[in-house]
Amino acid sequence: MVRKEAQWLQTALRIKGSVISAIYQQVILFGIFGVLISILYHFKVPVSQPILGSVIPSIVLGLLLVFRTNTAYERFWEGRKSWGSMVNAIRNLARQIWVSIDEKEPEDKSRKIDALNLLVAFGVSTKLHLRGEPISSDLEELISQSKYIKLKNMNNPPLEVAFWISDYLEQQYNRNCINSYQLASLQSLLNLLVDNLGACERILKTPMPLAYAIHLKQLLLLYCFLLPFQIVQSLGWWTGFISALVSFTLLGIEAIGLEIENPFGYDENDLPLDAICTNIKLNIDDLTTLTPSVHK
Repeated sequence: MVRKEAQWLQTALRIKGSVISAIYQQVILFGIFGVLISILYHFKVPVSQPILGSVIPSIVLGLLLVFRTNTAYERFWEGRKSWGSMVNAIRNLARQIWVSIDEKEPEDKSRKIDALNLLVAFGVSTKLHLRGEPISSDLEELISQSKYIKLKNMNNPPLEVAFWISDYLEQQYNRNCINSYQLASLQSLLNLLVDNLGACERILKTPMPLAYAIHLKQLLLLYCFLLPFQIVQSLGWWTGFISALVSFTLLGIEAIGLEIENPFGYDENDLPLDAICTNIKLNIDDLTTLTPSVHK
């Protein structure tokens, strides 16, 4: 019980991964403004205007923030589901390639390993593509030098990798190493990989509508600046602190939406794409240590 409470407190006080660094300047600004209103009220300046509380009903702002956060989380969760589906498709595709494709020549096993490495390369190139990064040395050990050079000049590297995998499957079908049913099953899994790539690209290239983002920020700004005028009469010198606390709450919710709406980067709250790709590589390496009974 004590351990759980300690973990809860440790999480609550954690700075890394929170949105504090993104909003602390605005929070301090609204707190200072609240203190300024308290000083003016102390010197009998008529700054107390409780009626301003009806300018922007709290429930309206709350609903807008909830919608903003839910929309962002939906994008985050869709990205996670797409990568989860991609990992499963790669595993199934790798398993079927390793078990189903006949080895008629001594070189066939090494060709299958190359094909499995292409599956890893698909995951890595998708990660780089979504992050807008150039082809890196992570791919150099997975594909031949000629493919690596060619991939550097492609606008959509994962599609090129998918083409190479499809080409390999067609070659094995033409060599009678797999039948038409097996080919259709393998191509279906490959199509699923490309579908998940498209789903991630849709998340990446469909930002929150600009007008909505601007309007929400304007309402937040207006609400936080009007708040001290509403509460100074009842709170007095506490106005600055409460203004900072309320702005911390509202701005934090909005910042969380901004943080998670693009889940493919390097932030603490983004998807662990590096770890996912490493796990794919380990799964493929483990698979290649196994020998299917049909090939013994």
